[in-house]
Amino acid sequence: MNMGSVYPERYQQLLNEKADELKQLFREFDPPELEVFSSPEDHYRLRAEFRVWHQDHDIYYVMFERGSNRVPIRIDQCPMVAEPIHDIMFDLLEEIKKIPELGRKLFQIDFLSTLSGEVLVTLLYHRAIDENWYQLARPLKDKFGIDLVGRSRKTKLLLDRDFVIEKMSVGNDTLIYKQVENSFTQPNGRVAEKMLDWAVDVTADHTGDLLELYCGNGNFTIAVAKNFDRVLATEISKTSVNAAQFNIHENGLDNINIIRLSSEEFTQAMNKEREFRRLKDIDLDSYDFSTVLVDPPRSGLDKDTENLVQSYSRILYISCNPNTLKDNLLGLSETHAIERFALFDQFPYTDHKECGVWLVKKDSKG
Repeated sequence: MNMGSVYPERYQQLLNEKADELKQLFREFDPPELEVFSSPEDHYRLRAEFRVWHQDHDIYYVMFERGSNRVPIRIDQCPMVAEPIHDIMFDLLEEIKKIPELGRKLFQIDFLSTLSGEVLVTLLYHRAIDENWYQLARPLKDKFGIDLVGRSRKTKLLLDRDFVIEKMSVGNDTLIYKQVENSFTQPNGRVAEKMLDWAVDVTADHTGDLLELYCGNGNFTIAVAKNFDRVLATEISKTSVNAAQFNIHENGLDNINIIRLSSEEFTQAMNKEREFRRLKDIDLDSYDFSTVLVDPPRSGLDKDTENLVQSYSRILYISCNPNTLKDNLLGLSETHAIERFALFDQFPYTDHKECGVWLVKKDSKG
């Protein structure tokens, strides 16, 4: 059976329903016309994780009904994953079946691919793996032209990289991104390009410096940096910070500083409540922050961070949860007006709605 429900013939109808739901949810803020950015109708996911099921001498991919992990549903095709993944995922499992020791207690396979066709595969085990794994897995790497990671408790083995290099077209630019296994990346590459285009567009023709919270691997940072004098971006994950530094260098940018702080810690630093060694080379007072960009987790902005964000003239808010976005807007809309409002269909055929909101301080409009 197919993984999930993919109905290309109904795609536009379902997208229209999402847009209508979003307009209804935010009607009290009187936002401008909603900008809607569609997804490819199939083969759109560049990142996917599959449970592996063992029965007798067979191994196959399964999914479970939402909220249940008791009754596995076999997957024999998956039209939602990107073609580079779909082209190899089932043949890969067939090859693993031929090597019993490689498949023993294998419980999950993760895929990470790029728009240009690179594929990284992670094999996850409920048993210890050792150096012998390299010899067993090497034929898979050679046959399918992929990079492989083996993971078990406290062990991570590489053949030969744990990342892919993505290239995204944003306006007239081609941007380079290192995307690391087991770290967050936008799963829908074509929609991610549209998100970056939109962010560059809404921040164009502005002056001053940009503060970015929750920058990840520099996804938005790299794209919008050209619109600002300087960018100071924060991220708590060490892996993401390292990837962001790589991406800054590869894209030839010299106006970005990344600091490893949580949004809560940065708020404390800005409010002079705490000093951090990680800020010893950063003169916060030298920045002229005119704009702040936030892309928080599903829980949205905590109250202190919301108050900090509210102090800047312009706010670019990327949200993966319309409900917490609405909660934050109840406070932000007291001082800021929504000038742009967008829906990005990162996850077709689901209820998920990725949003972008551009807010301008009411006393600075015009």
